[in-house]
Amino acid sequence: MADVHCRLDGRDEVSRLLDGVAEEAGAVVLAGDLTDTGRPAEMEILLSVIAEIPLPFVAVLGNHDHETDHHDRLMEMMEDAGVTVLDASVHEIEDVGFVGTKGFCGGFEERIVQPFGEDALKQFIQTGIDEAIRLERAAAKLDGCRAIVGVLHYAPVRDTLAGEPPELYPLLGTSRLANALDRRGVRVIVHGHAHHGALAGTTPHGTPVHNVSRFVRERAGEKPYLVLEV
Repeated sequence: MADVHCRLDGRDEVSRLLDGVAEEAGAVVLAGDLTDTGRPAEMEILLSVIAEIPLPFVAVLGNHDHETDHHDRLMEMMEDAGVTVLDASVHEIEDVGFVGTKGFCGGFEERIVQPFGEDALKQFIQTGIDEAIRLERAAAKLDGCRAIVGVLHYAPVRDTLAGEPPELYPLLGTSRLANALDRRGVRVIVHGHAHHGALAGTTPHGTPVHNVSRFVRERAGEKPYLVLEV
């Protein structure tokens, strides 16, 4: 699930979103925007709910978690609470590997934005390139796993953005992320961020991609979380 957007008054809402997950899953993956404005007090509320669920948690941060520049503190809080935070890093649960990072912008396929022109644009696009490089290097550490799950916040494909304004696509993700994971044989990819997007798509190599934003899922009449078997 993605886009929890936990607020200071949001404990009941977070409990609702995760209701039943302990009976259906063996682990929980949170694909970013865990807090609404990136404040430690919001993270405390989220972690108080997580503490009641007897499952391993794996997460990446989202853009909202960076809003007030406390992202390092949020990561420390999560790790102290037993949540594994992926920041171009990996984690294994039994024989399933998880690789993830927040991701970034940049556009898709033939419309991908190139680092050319003004320095400001070059720096912006280079951020997305660097995220993809770090992601691929991390995934290489999981070659021995039975299956690898890619965890992102920003979208790696255009398919799962359907429903968002096309003008926003370059700001919602980049296919550089999909390319990096395709080269490492990832079994499935999950992401959030696109609240008005579509549920599913595929990478150029045919890897399934799921937009697990709870807003998208509930709008489609689904549970706020997706249960995947890998």
